[in-house]
Amino acid sequence: MDTPLRLEPWAEGDFWLLERKNEPAMTEHLGGPETAAKLADRHRRYLAMSAAAPAAGRMFTVRAAGTGGVAGTGGVAGTGGVVGSIGFWPREWQGEEVYETGWGILPEHQGRGLAVAAARALIAHARAHGDRRHLHAFPGAGHPASNGVCRRAGFTLMGTTDFEYPPGHWHPSNDWRYDLRAG
Repeated sequence: MDTPLRLEPWAEGDFWLLERKNEPAMTEHLGGPETAAKLADRHRRYLAMSAAAPAAGRMFTVRAAGTGGVAGTGGVAGTGGVVGSIGFWPREWQGEEVYETGWGILPEHQGRGLAVAAARALIAHARAHGDRRHLHAFPGAGHPASNGVCRRAGFTLMGTTDFEYPPGHWHPSNDWRYDLRAG
């Protein structure tokens, strides 16, 4: 991937990205589109994450140079090359305090390595600012693109598990783990 990429903390003006990511093509492996009220609540949670201490997790917009900045944003000005989002947050997993991560790159920017580059940048951020040893990702077992991101970003496949997301919906997922203290 030749496109320079940076992560920026979620900001008030990023709500449009939640709306774009709420399209059926983007939510197919996440239980489908959310209501407007759930999107507004998610936006508030992401803003709160940006205001908290870095070890508490972060949600970021993923920005890439050379992407035109406005393509696919519904004409929203000032999007400055936003191609998606990525974040990490604390959770307990199998008796351990860990971080979980998740991402979404807009369809028109997929297939160019941006999710892998964003995952690597997030790993560097979590390693520098986090206080937990492991970062986990739980893509659906039938979602080859997200599993490929985990593999190429250096995660280790721990196995398949039944994972609940969204709440009340269990599905087979792969448990990928990255050791933030290794190497």
